[in-house]
Amino acid sequence: MKNLLYFLIVIVLFSSCSEYQKALKNEDPTVKLDMATKMYELGKFNQSLRLIEQIAGVYRGRPDAEQLFYMYAQSYYKTRQYYLAGYQFESFVSAYPKSDKVIEAAFLGAKSYSMLSPVYSLDQTDTTKAIEKLQLFIDNYPNSEFIAEANTITKTLNGKLEKKVFENAKGYNTISDYKSALIALDNFIADFPGTSYKEEALYYRLDSAYKLGVNSIPSKMEERLNVAKVAYANLIKFKPDTQYKQKADEMLVRIEKDLQNLLNK
Repeated sequence: MKNLLYFLIVIVLFSSCSEYQKALKNEDPTVKLDMATKMYELGKFNQSLRLIEQIAGVYRGRPDAEQLFYMYAQSYYKTRQYYLAGYQFESFVSAYPKSDKVIEAAFLGAKSYSMLSPVYSLDQTDTTKAIEKLQLFIDNYPNSEFIAEANTITKTLNGKLEKKVFENAKGYNTISDYKSALIALDNFIADFPGTSYKEEALYYRLDSAYKLGVNSIPSKMEERLNVAKVAYANLIKFKPDTQYKQKADEMLVRIEKDLQNLLNK
């Protein structure tokens, strides 16, 4: 019985494969469309896509081709070709604005661009573009069923941009460019007042101000040490029990000692 079932499955698969190959070679676009739809419904998106690509030009602009171009965009999305998926979903929205699938297509188009967003350490051009696309969707369809997911994705992407800006600012401290670190960290704190990195940013601002101050020439040391002292106060004010408390206190001791030495000269 099992052998018979296996044999029947093989026959069906072989027949389906044979029909698919015939459709690829057939010049009739309706034959290709029928087979593309069959492959799509079976979840064989690569095969469906190959057929659709052959006939898209023939059907483009035709009112009866709505389902074809929906499958076209979805097939790119399902095969993780997100740039092409985003483009095709946008084209679908433009071509079929009254479709009952237009809101879903608009969302998946925007989401496709979010899938192109790289890790935070790389160039974030695609991330910025994805945020713009998602925000446009949110503005256009504020009551859609996809709003919650759109907002979640947007928040994640904004978090990635935020992390990149913070890591870049922190990086100046790492390479001992303390002047640039102070400027970059000040800008970061101003641009992202509610950031989850604020404690860390305030600490590295203190660390940068401290190291700049203690390594300065005498004529600039007092001013810079006082800047560091304010940086210490800002960190402790923001979070009295900061995880950096011990290091910060040690810096303050050195700052106070150096300031006292300057007064005694």
